[in-house]
Amino acid sequence: MIRKGIVPFSFLCLCSALLSCQSGEADKTREITLSNSSSVDLTDKAIAISRDKLPDVPEGDVFPVLLTQSGDTVAAQLDDLDGDKAWDELFFVTDLPAKGGQTLQLSWATTKPAYTTRTSVRFGKRASADTPVQPVTSDTSYANQLPKSAGFGYQPYQTDGPAWENDKVGFRHYLDGRNAKDVFGKKVSDMTPEAVGLDTAGAVEDNYHEMKEWGRDIMAVGSSAGIGGIGLMIGDSLYRLGVTVNDTVNNVESTNFNIITEGPVRSMMQLRYNNWHPDGTNRTYTLEEQPTIWPGMYAYRNTAKISGLQGDETLLIGMNNLDRTDSIAEIDVDNKWVVLLTHDRETYRNEWLLGLALILPKDAYQGYMEAPATGKLAQAYFAKMKAAENQPVTYYAVAGWELSNEAFKDAASFRKYVQDLARQVTAEVEVKVN
Repeated sequence: MIRKGIVPFSFLCLCSALLSCQSGEADKTREITLSNSSSVDLTDKAIAISRDKLPDVPEGDVFPVLLTQSGDTVAAQLDDLDGDKAWDELFFVTDLPAKGGQTLQLSWATTKPAYTTRTSVRFGKRASADTPVQPVTSDTSYANQLPKSAGFGYQPYQTDGPAWENDKVGFRHYLDGRNAKDVFGKKVSDMTPEAVGLDTAGAVEDNYHEMKEWGRDIMAVGSSAGIGGIGLMIGDSLYRLGVTVNDTVNNVESTNFNIITEGPVRSMMQLRYNNWHPDGTNRTYTLEEQPTIWPGMYAYRNTAKISGLQGDETLLIGMNNLDRTDSIAEIDVDNKWVVLLTHDRETYRNEWLLGLALILPKDAYQGYMEAPATGKLAQAYFAKMKAAENQPVTYYAVAGWELSNEAFKDAASFRKYVQDLARQVTAEVEVKVN
């Protein structure tokens, strides 16, 4: 029987791996021992092993094959994180019992195994208003290339920018200058169709606000930064990273987007905002963020860092607040994380319940604030985070839609889910390679 998080791959691939071992590669086979010392049962726990911890990797193009002691296959991938065309990490997710462990057999195949796809990044762009969208893995957008810029005047991006998802939930980032983060509510575990946001001719079309079999765009973003979007406070004043939909010139000179990796169990992208000039100031900042997603969670992880600081800034992490029915809850989780959480109808026409949460590192957390009801950065709550020059802040953004999981209809159930997720990501797993 195949357990959750463990998927089969083709018999041909397994034979390839075994033949590799029989042809002199047996010394390349290793055991990976995982030990969970926490009192938490771990589900789809993310495990990353750096290349330098894996001795005797065969030369050439090889692919990892991970087998449990019962012979089941654990989906895994090799990720190049620094863009040098050589992989840096072996990554997989697995289940581990509290105070328990697991031993995996690692071998290498010359044929890439075919695993069930549980994460994805989609990014498409058209070169002109009259050409179809094409899939691309990177892009640079300049300050005068907004949909309403003079001489530009069209939306170049499929779904307004990149979308990323796992088997539970999807998100999208408004790369068209707004830099807010929206939610795709999912009703299925499969990845959403590649043509979402396109018509039959490959032109950009807003067709994802209609309910489909897979789900739809559900969240009302307004003038907030969305769930997990970034802003800045200088002194007591709030500043939007980028502009609103009606602006014609961006306050970010250029924005670089790059898909770092896309695989069956982890997808990661990078956004870099070069020479951001917050409106009405003479300041210049550069900000980077790295949204990452793996299976099993109604959330994504983001890591943000900023340079150009003068000492009076506070990094802001947002969650929208267009439905003001539910007040925000601030929850301490084991003195390691602070959770900010709402459970109301942050959806189009207030149609569905949508729980939103931020899981924030307590050592950087400096409280929260409510943004104004109007303005360029409004209709939101913001976590105030300590800003240090070029120092990363890692947090999680959670979205629980009632049609994705019936338990999320209940505020207490959503709250428990978020607290449990915080403990899941906190739990450390000892990894030994023998």
